[in-house]
Amino acid sequence: MEERKSTDQRYAPCIPPVVGVVLSNMNEKALAVFRLALLLIATSAALSQTATPATDPHAIPTMDGGIGPCSADLTVTDSAGAPVYAAQVKVHIAYGFMSVRKLDLEQGTNIDGKARFIGLPDRIKHGLYFRASEGGRTGEAFDDPANTCKAQLTIALQEKTP
Repeated sequence: MEERKSTDQRYAPCIPPVVGVVLSNMNEKALAVFRLALLLIATSAALSQTATPATDPHAIPTMDGGIGPCSADLTVTDSAGAPVYAAQVKVHIAYGFMSVRKLDLEQGTNIDGKARFIGLPDRIKHGLYFRASEGGRTGEAFDDPANTCKAQLTIALQEKTP
């Protein structure tokens, strides 16, 4: 038992005794592989914690529906015409035979109040209603992709009325 204690003490004191017993029973080649694995794990953990580069606040966030060639560029403003940051824009798409297929998309706006939806269908029965909200304000816009496949829409947010 005394020999095992002295063997365990040659490892770092932060290693639990159970791990030390396992390590003392390893041959030198296995111990080298174990140390290399620990080094790789520690290195990957350190690299994953590095800061990510800052994204451009003026880049337009884009959501791809993947069901058609059309797009809609939206600008969300307040009642004074100033852009609204972090407004949520939602659209419900019912498409296909008898409008059986459904897709809900949601995108936030950038610092300029802009959001983009791409991959929208060009033939749908009822058009698209884009609904925007931020805090207690809401607004909506309508687009028929059959008429304007590349739509430019502005949504003015108004306070909700009780």
